[in-house]
Amino acid sequence: MVNVFYEEAGALKVGSILTDNTTSLQIESAHGKRSKIKAALVLLRFENPPMHGFMQQAQEKAADIDVNFLWECCEENREFTGQELAGDYFGHTPDPLETAAILILLSQNPIYFHKKGVGRFKAAPPEILQAALASREKKRLAEEKQAGYVQQLMAFELPDTFRPLLDDLLYKPDKNTIEWKALETACDATRLSVPRLLERCGAIPSTHDYHYNQFLYEHFPEGIDTDAYPADFHLLDPEDLPVAGVKAFSIDDATTTEIDDAFSVTPLNFGSFRIGIHIATPALGVAPHSLLDKFAAKRLSTVYLPGRKITMLPESVIQHFTLGEAHHRPVLSLYLEVADDFTVTRTFSRIETIEVSTNLRLDSLERQFNEITLRENQTDYPFAHELRLLWNFSCKMEKLRGKDQDINSEKIDYSFIIDQDRVSVYERRRGAPIDKVVSELMIFANAEWGKQLADAGYAGIYRSQGNGKVKMSLSPAPHQGLGVSQYAWSSSPMRRYVDLINQRQLIALVSGNPPPYTREDDTLLIAMRDFEMAYATYAEFQRGMERYWCLRWLLQENISTSGAIVIKENMIKLDRLPLIVRIPSLPELAPGTLVAVGVSQIDLIDRSLNASFLGKSEG
Repeated sequence: MVNVFYEEAGALKVGSILTDNTTSLQIESAHGKRSKIKAALVLLRFENPPMHGFMQQAQEKAADIDVNFLWECCEENREFTGQELAGDYFGHTPDPLETAAILILLSQNPIYFHKKGVGRFKAAPPEILQAALASREKKRLAEEKQAGYVQQLMAFELPDTFRPLLDDLLYKPDKNTIEWKALETACDATRLSVPRLLERCGAIPSTHDYHYNQFLYEHFPEGIDTDAYPADFHLLDPEDLPVAGVKAFSIDDATTTEIDDAFSVTPLNFGSFRIGIHIATPALGVAPHSLLDKFAAKRLSTVYLPGRKITMLPESVIQHFTLGEAHHRPVLSLYLEVADDFTVTRTFSRIETIEVSTNLRLDSLERQFNEITLRENQTDYPFAHELRLLWNFSCKMEKLRGKDQDINSEKIDYSFIIDQDRVSVYERRRGAPIDKVVSELMIFANAEWGKQLADAGYAGIYRSQGNGKVKMSLSPAPHQGLGVSQYAWSSSPMRRYVDLINQRQLIALVSGNPPPYTREDDTLLIAMRDFEMAYATYAEFQRGMERYWCLRWLLQENISTSGAIVIKENMIKLDRLPLIVRIPSLPELAPGTLVAVGVSQIDLIDRSLNASFLGKSEG
């Protein structure tokens, strides 16, 4: 029986001919499989040796041939068949096994022998062969190195070369590097995620820093150090500005360093009084398109997270403008003349300097200024008279906005205090008298200054709300949630870039100068678009880090069971924490239902936990 040695789909095979149809053959393999092949694919026909064992014998013979010597036997720039080269190599007419061995070797070494057709080859030129061999050796060494990395990683040892690459491997890997390929292979073998495996290797000593550094890697690739930043700002000489004859105070939490706002209350005739809302003015020193302006335009907002913050402006600039007590600072002041029935009769704005008498702090002020002390008319604390007037005024303003119902009385705000890696979580009821005073004065200022910009035809960046959706635009529009006709953020120019832009426009308006920006200025559109994106990103990051510290608190306090309240469907909020958790096994319960849940499997890398329904709670 005639056998054939042939090529099919790039592989060399052997079979016996059942039918020969000239252009095609019906063949049967050694395993009995029948198939049809083209006659043009046949490299060799033979009767002996038998088909069974032929391929193995040919491969063994091919293994004994030195491929380098075979390449040297070839004439340069000449095509040849496998049978021709076999004759040259063996020095006689080759038998079928010898021809097959040469063909196998030619097919297995494409860098030595370039294929030119079925059964036809050409020796690679020397320079191309050397380059290919060098490349193959480089690949071999890389594979050897990669295999070594895999072994180390699977033994939970971090290769030294991985250390400078950790951020890239964790947050934005180059999947063509041998380090990533080794890491991916080790993860598959150990069934661990990349961060989990690297944590086991000691590469993530702090889960907090893992999340924090990811945020910096993605959004602050140049770092956040501003100590050496060039101070190219120019603070207007205080002698150029009038000095306000008011006794001002600020209200902030204990950690605030960017004190943007302060207040004053000045008695007038017949029981009326003048309220001063004084806003720090970095716009007087940070000129448009300056280095500092570009710096602020890149950051766009201060980033907040438990235990730290990333300020929009360098600390040196903040210290020049923050309204710290016992310092004269330039401000943009909005004055409200208020009748004895708390009706605003007149407003006007000034650029001036003030000296803040006291920086009141929330933690101590709230114990003195609250619903109880107001009801009992207690006045034995700083600025008690002024705060009572502002509170009564704020109640009037809230009612005028159509928001006189205390919708925030049941809402809770949370604050986090981090002390040497230990976290404390504090609850605070929203809508306390301090909250109302500060929020109503800020709402009034942002609405009033937004109106003044619009009335004067000066461009501004506004926030509006309709049908529950908040958006920003260059045109004033109602903010239904606040109940005002227009609203332009202007009260936090050290923390938000939008406020800094609006403050520049306001300073020009109050000074009688042309506005720095017009509605046709692309700067406004770009700043507005970039700010919205950054503000949403920063808020999401803050929520993620607050969730992280909630999980840390559960571990720290060894919490295994907790009370909770049903939010909707299978979502619950744990007691004492701003932590929303999904419980797939939660039965159908009405929102607001109090339940008891079990807490387990807290994962600080994934920021997840397992919560199980234990039963309804009596409350």
